Amino acid sequence: MTRVSAAGAPASRDSAAGASPSPAPVPRAPYGSAEAAPVVAVRFDDVSFSYGEVPVLDGARFHIHAGEFAALVGPNGAGKTTVLKLLLGLARPSAGRVSVLGLPPEEARRSIGYVPQHVSYDPAFPISVAEVVRMGRLHSSTRRYGRDDERAVLNALAMADVSELAGRPYSALSGGQRRRVLVARALAAEPELLVLDEPTANMDAESEARLFETLGGLKGEATILVVTHDTGFVTALTDSVFCVGERGHGRSVIRHLATPASHVASDQYGGPALQVLHDTELPDDGCCGGKAGL
Repeated sequence: MTRVSAAGAPASRDSAAGASPSPAPVPRAPYGSAEAAPVVAVRFDDVSFSYGEVPVLDGARFHIHAGEFAALVGPNGAGKTTVLKLLLGLARPSAGRVSVLGLPPEEARRSIGYVPQHVSYDPAFPISVAEVVRMGRLHSSTRRYGRDDERAVLNALAMADVSELAGRPYSALSGGQRRRVLVARALAAEPELLVLDEPTANMDAESEARLFETLGGLKGEATILVVTHDTGFVTALTDSVFCVGERGHGRSVIRHLATPASHVASDQYGGPALQVLHDTELPDDGCCGGKAGL
């Protein structure tokens, strides 16, 4: 593996850049710059975690900037789900610290929109698309649903491009349509951090293109983390690529470079793609000039 210094990529490799159909992300200093550190939305500081005697993470250290579009890649069983549990406050590290939006994960949940990989539901239950999206506004059983909630739901339906489905039964939708409705449900919470676990699983090409169009529109306004088992390529919207990889007796999270992949069909990733360069490793603090804002 080529370890890349904070000064930049090796001369034989391109930097992690690619043409993106989305608006420009939140401005931040170039990788390795000594300028003021950008705000950090997600931070893992030397995090370790085990299931009994089985180590899963061993001193994992990485961070994601506010407004950034990040991808967490790794094969099935690598530890991606564990990273998500720690980020969402559903598990606690045995060592190290996790912070989300400057808070412990369990205190940041209301600011996180989460789209799970699998959702169980009763197809016989009579619930409409709009009612599913309204669930994203449920914070307390004692709070009344008001105008602000309705506005947020309508905006979320529009952002996810499912407004025309609002009155249809959720069970009548295709798999790709249901995934986009779940994205709308997450957006209804008006999150600062949007986390999507395998969002394109079992999704048709049209739904995938619409999904990435939605994410492109959100880029820079919210921090986005997409989790995928595809270790080779990511959407060109991606600013940072992290891989759950082997290290020592457990696994760490390694930041890789990515380069434009013009040989990959654009319809496979909702548009242009980047190839992940697994033989490169970027230092965690290199993008912040040795500093990382809280």
